[in-house]
Amino acid sequence: MPEGSTTMPVARPEIDAGPPVAARVTDVARTLSLAERVANLGWLRRLAILGLLACAWEAYGRYLDNPLLLPTFGETLAALWAATVDGSLPRRLWGSLEVLLVGYACGLALAGLLSSFAVSSRMGGDLLATLTSIFNPLPAIALLPLSMLWFGLGTPSLVFVIVHSVLWPVALNTQTGFLAVSETQRMAGRNYGLRGFGYVWRILVPAAFPSILAGLKIGWAFAWRTLIAAELVFGVASRTGGLGWFIFEHRNELQTDYVFAGLMTVVLIGLFVEEVVFRTIQQHTVVRWGLQR
Repeated sequence: MPEGSTTMPVARPEIDAGPPVAARVTDVARTLSLAERVANLGWLRRLAILGLLACAWEAYGRYLDNPLLLPTFGETLAALWAATVDGSLPRRLWGSLEVLLVGYACGLALAGLLSSFAVSSRMGGDLLATLTSIFNPLPAIALLPLSMLWFGLGTPSLVFVIVHSVLWPVALNTQTGFLAVSETQRMAGRNYGLRGFGYVWRILVPAAFPSILAGLKIGWAFAWRTLIAAELVFGVASRTGGLGWFIFEHRNELQTDYVFAGLMTVVLIGLFVEEVVFRTIQQHTVVRWGLQR
């Protein structure tokens, strides 16, 4: 109140704001419609994309009307079914997967050893950085002549090029993940007395697993396509091989629908590993731990 003023302030009534009436509170989350629930299904969205691509393939194949150049999607499915029923495609596929699993496992084991050695000592870090700089840019398919010279025509040669394609990207991503681990987590591990392999396995691997998982995916993709390319070369040389030789064999016979059936098998195996195997690992590890959304 200003000085010298005789006006008294107006008395204001006290207001007691009680809790709101429950009937007036609206729903916090509304019920989603059927279209919105369907749109939230990631696997269904990806399946719709695949369906659109298949329709485009079928339409263009019918427009082109040249089965030797591009068979339709239906003709490719028919060839895929025929090759599966007579057993030729499953035999070739299983032979490829056996070699792939051996090479992939060996590559992961070597990458784990190199990464652990790199994070344990300065010499190991320099060694891994030098080897990665030298061999990572080198295409695995370029080593096929040496592989054939050293190991002959057979599974060891295929395993060698697969190990090369897996080892360096996995080791590089693993080392990058290890270096990104915060110092707080490192000090916590040391305070618990963890050293050596226990320190790497209990502290560094869980904290760096998003980068490790990315390396596993990249290594798998490199290994799968390297194997198919290598089998094409080995198939020409020794008339044996897996899925790559299945593709080359039918290309020589001008059975383009069977060639596309082999390529579709390559794609389907890649989709299965990516969407089922790696996605399951991701959901049970980095997503569950809160490292990724």
